[in-house]
Amino acid sequence: MSAERILEDAREQIRKIAPSDVDITAIEFEGPIVVIYTRDMEKFASNNDIVRQLAQGLRRRVAIRPDPSTLADPDTVEKRLREIIPEEAEITDIYFEDDTGEVTIEAIAPGLVIGKHGSILNEIKKEIGWAPKVVRAPPLPSKTVSDIRNYLRQIGDERKAFLKKVGRRLSRQKIEGEAWVRLTALGGYREVGRSATLLSTQESKVLIDCGVDPSDREGSTPYFNAPEMLPLENLDAVVITHAHADHCALLPALYKYGYDGPVYCTPPTRDLMSLNQLDYIKVSFGEGKKAPYDSSHVREVVAHCIPLKYGETTDIAPDMRLTFQNAGHILGSSICHFHIGDGLYNIAFTGDMKFERSWLFNAATNRFPRLETLVIESTYGGYRDIQPSRIDASNQLKRICERTLARDGKVLIPVFAVGRSQEVMLVLEELMRTGKLPKVPIYLDGMIWEATAIHTAYPEYLNSQLRTQIFQMGQNPFLSPLFRRVETQEMRERISHDIEPCIVLSTSGMMNGGPVLEYLKNWADEPKNTLVFVGYQANGTIGNRIMKGMTNLELSERGKPVSVKLRMDVETAEGFSGHSDRRQLMAYISSLDPKPDRIIIGHGDEHKCADLASSLYKKFNMETRAPMNLETIRMK
Repeated sequence: MSAERILEDAREQIRKIAPSDVDITAIEFEGPIVVIYTRDMEKFASNNDIVRQLAQGLRRRVAIRPDPSTLADPDTVEKRLREIIPEEAEITDIYFEDDTGEVTIEAIAPGLVIGKHGSILNEIKKEIGWAPKVVRAPPLPSKTVSDIRNYLRQIGDERKAFLKKVGRRLSRQKIEGEAWVRLTALGGYREVGRSATLLSTQESKVLIDCGVDPSDREGSTPYFNAPEMLPLENLDAVVITHAHADHCALLPALYKYGYDGPVYCTPPTRDLMSLNQLDYIKVSFGEGKKAPYDSSHVREVVAHCIPLKYGETTDIAPDMRLTFQNAGHILGSSICHFHIGDGLYNIAFTGDMKFERSWLFNAATNRFPRLETLVIESTYGGYRDIQPSRIDASNQLKRICERTLARDGKVLIPVFAVGRSQEVMLVLEELMRTGKLPKVPIYLDGMIWEATAIHTAYPEYLNSQLRTQIFQMGQNPFLSPLFRRVETQEMRERISHDIEPCIVLSTSGMMNGGPVLEYLKNWADEPKNTLVFVGYQANGTIGNRIMKGMTNLELSERGKPVSVKLRMDVETAEGFSGHSDRRQLMAYISSLDPKPDRIIIGHGDEHKCADLASSLYKKFNMETRAPMNLETIRMK
């Protein structure tokens, strides 16, 4: 169906559903959304069923916005908003977007802006003319969140033009002929790192993930020179499962080399991956390497992002619909469910996932409307990959820290800025708050503080227990005074040479760069100090080499080689991983509803991918595949 036909259908639906006296001034595409402009916002505000019926009739997302001619003076509107909204909501900012007719209300307690059953929000809709949008103000100020919101305001006109272009491309005439679906492995298969998969039909091409290999070995980027990928301009969309570098760090390079289409991800993933991508540039520069893109390309990613919440279904290609579900791995991580054609085929990509309730997140979603193929990770898919419980992990970390602090040593924990950092923070905060560990400073170095601030901006993505603790009990463990931000090189030097015991959480998680190496150089030769691994260490990384027993390390300092002798204790506190272990992966497949016909295994060392594929086939009698990079599998 053409764009013009869809818009004509929208007009017809409105004539059937909306009251005859509603004044509709324009109907436009904005990305996957059909936007209806009206001079009668209050009539839509008083009848929420109209929008629902329109969305069902059009089988598309629908948004209602005021005609620009009806918008009142922003100063007058802001004054009225502050009268309507209770002071307890603690408004931190109100900003207006002329191009969309939206006013964004940023508050510490957004629920009080919305009101019971939406009562206050409905009153706002009726009175002010502008379309209100309510967002949460982070209790920890986040430069990333603030910068992204400000940037999107600045590029309002360009963004609106881009969304219209996406909407028209989504509505292009479909290609006639045989329908088929296939998957091409471009990276992250029989290995961990550089995740990238191309999902193709006769009509569309969609790239899932776009990462780098953290070991930085030769061939650390996906196979983007594969003929299926070229030219990049033919891609309909990029979908990012989550914000770790091995899944998103190379995305800005696509814009450098010609891609100009949309990126779909959750709102926290957009913010966190921007943070990671900018850090990737910074780390490359610090190591004397040339980054594959610059900050302007990171801004391009932000400008082209179309964020989706969990459970929100949207068209991303003429024959493809996408729904994100919770993956339980890190903030905003998603299982991506694709519905292809008119009931032709359904495939889901788990990305990295955790099928267990963790300190931060609920367990990964295991129910889907339909599912023929599942693409699943196997980081800990080997036969012997059984992790301790979260309680055992907490006790193990407690014992390690107890021993080290008792001898006045320092604890160094290499962590990913996103996910493991916040889990370890929650455990340490509880242990010290309850007196199970002595209170010592917990320093957060690298991107950890900023990543934590982004977590506080999106508490609705955290598990129900943590939300209750934050919202109803007024206890936000991330705001504990135990945590101290390392902001300068001078502060890092002072901590490194301070004689008092402390705990340092620092990036990078696999020790392939970042400030963690500064602490390692200073503390490595002191036996009373301890290095604690709490996350996966990929082959080829410094962390992996240390775990395998290497004690003579060759590091670099300002581009020059330096030798480090490792005499400090080296411990591993297992159970903090954001990945499912072998038992959880098997339990996830067992609990899937519905059961898929085929399972494709990736994101794991070669023997683990093969082992998991064999075990799943034997136990569930379903087709399993562990493809190599550059293999293509036809699914329909």
